[in-house]
Amino acid sequence: MSYTKHDTAIVDEGAQIGEGSRIWHFVHVCGGARIGLGVSLGQNVFVGNKVVIGDYCKIQNNVSVYDNVTLEDGVFCGPSMVFTNVYNPRSLIERKNEYRNTIVRKGATLGANSTIVCGVTIGQFAFIGAGAVVNKDVPPYALMVGVPAKQIGWMSEHGEQLDLPLCGEGEAVCAATGMRYRLADGSVTVVGAA
Repeated sequence: MSYTKHDTAIVDEGAQIGEGSRIWHFVHVCGGARIGLGVSLGQNVFVGNKVVIGDYCKIQNNVSVYDNVTLEDGVFCGPSMVFTNVYNPRSLIERKNEYRNTIVRKGATLGANSTIVCGVTIGQFAFIGAGAVVNKDVPPYALMVGVPAKQIGWMSEHGEQLDLPLCGEGEAVCAATGMRYRLADGSVTVVGAA
């Protein structure tokens, strides 16, 4: 075994788990899950069969990653945040054939107790604040807060808020790294060192 698993964790036969990953207390990984290198699954995490988790993701305690969720490399899932996979669930109506795909792009952060409603794509390095409810697609580098989540700014890849307007054009420098970012045509791109 090329990963570390606590004795209380259950990893079903068939699950693919990358080298250096760590699986903590009371985790359950279903047999169809594909988990990358260096992933950390905190206490009481559930990973469904139709789940893909990229390299170096960190999933904190009490998170269930349900079927049809894809996390690209470097995604952070804060404690007790929530994914869904059925848009209009009813206990008395079977809707497993209506699962909607949720994609979280590289480097995004999903804050503690946030909820990601199924069927959305969260752009790379986006930052979802604690307790936010995301019910529509999120642009790369966007900072989202509230219920429902609204964009209030832009974030650097390092996790620092950028001094950019919500719309229009502009440039800003990440205070932590010195990397320069440009806003144009409604999207942010990295343009190099300051």
